[in-house]
Amino acid sequence: MNSSANQSSMRYEAGAAVTPFPTRPAESRQAAPAQDAASTGGAADGHQGGGSFTRIDPMKASIAAAVLAVIGVGAWVLARNPAAPAAAAPAPAAAPVELATVDISTVETRILNRALPLSGSIAPFVQATLKSKVGGEVEQLKLREGQDVREGEVIARVDTRNLQAQYDREAAAVEKARADLELARLNRDKNRQLLEQKFISQNTFEQTESAYAGSVASFKLAEAQARVAKINLDDAVIRAPFSGTIAKRLVQPGEKVSPDSAIVTLVDLKQMVLEAAVPAAEIPSVRVGQKVRFRVSGFGDRVFEGEVQRINPVTADNSRAIMIYIAVPNPDSALKGGMFAQGSLMLNSTQPVLAVSQRAVRDDAGVSYVYVLRDDKIVRTPVKVGPRSEGEAFVEVRDGLSAGDQVIVAEIGDDKAGAVARVRKIETTAKTEIARN
Repeated sequence: MNSSANQSSMRYEAGAAVTPFPTRPAESRQAAPAQDAASTGGAADGHQGGGSFTRIDPMKASIAAAVLAVIGVGAWVLARNPAAPAAAAPAPAAAPVELATVDISTVETRILNRALPLSGSIAPFVQATLKSKVGGEVEQLKLREGQDVREGEVIARVDTRNLQAQYDREAAAVEKARADLELARLNRDKNRQLLEQKFISQNTFEQTESAYAGSVASFKLAEAQARVAKINLDDAVIRAPFSGTIAKRLVQPGEKVSPDSAIVTLVDLKQMVLEAAVPAAEIPSVRVGQKVRFRVSGFGDRVFEGEVQRINPVTADNSRAIMIYIAVPNPDSALKGGMFAQGSLMLNSTQPVLAVSQRAVRDDAGVSYVYVLRDDKIVRTPVKVGPRSEGEAFVEVRDGLSAGDQVIVAEIGDDKAGAVARVRKIETTAKTEIARN
């Protein structure tokens, strides 16, 4: 009996030790209906004589199981994703923008050189289309496009056989006229002597004098015709009127040409001319001799220079612009005819105006703006500026800034508006020591 009771007590203690739920109060246990005890008949038999049995509430057990399930799922998710992001930490404050004194420029009044933007095409100052002055077959034409020729060099030759024959005939006519003139001179001299001796009449001598005058005229006519034939013969050989470069070859050897047929086009690239249109309202500021600086696509940063040589007295057709002609030296023949140039015409200096460094002016979708330092903060400020002149460090400010404003000329990016800026002083101690040494 004692043995059975001890075993029952041990089972009860073991079961109570592993129960995860709290036991119900004593009054609750007393109020439990009798049929509940009867329904647990099998389990109660095992605890006879071993103390009271603690019954688990089904509702609380369900809640506890659900909580444990949620905790378990959370632990499983954390185990599968150990690198899950933690709660977002507050963003650190942005560091101030560090600027040097050379990165800052002050808006102030200056005298600027005004420039007028212009563009136009470049053409050789000297160019010519050489034409044949006589008709015939082209016998010689060796030069092609791009080849250089010297002044007087033979470019083409037309068949000269007929022209040579004509010249020979006229030369023979000159010789005959010379002989007739000599005979008429002798007759006139003899008849003058006979007239002085009263052997002939005055009428006879005058006839001889008239024949002599006719011979002189015939001789001069023959010489003129011979010169024409000689000119035609010389014109059959086409020579370069100036040193230059062949731009076009318009005929081929063996072709039949007539007088005034085009043979080649010759250009001189040593001197070019830039033709540009200028608004009529700006013409009063344009003077002969003013300098022009321009660039040509393909030459990178190379800047060409010229000066105004001529100004057209009338406006161009269907426009309010006037053409100006700019002489451009081209000693290395780098520029070619037909190239397009863009540059500026340097006009007279303006009156003192408010100016800002061109490096400070930035553009966004056609709107100009600058970064201004106000109360140690970077403020993006829209501005209106005048025409920008290439090579000038400053540009006129027409709206948006005041004298004394400090603008940023350094490249700081497009996202610094509103940021705090700090201007650091340049250390000059080391430079002073070096200068002293």
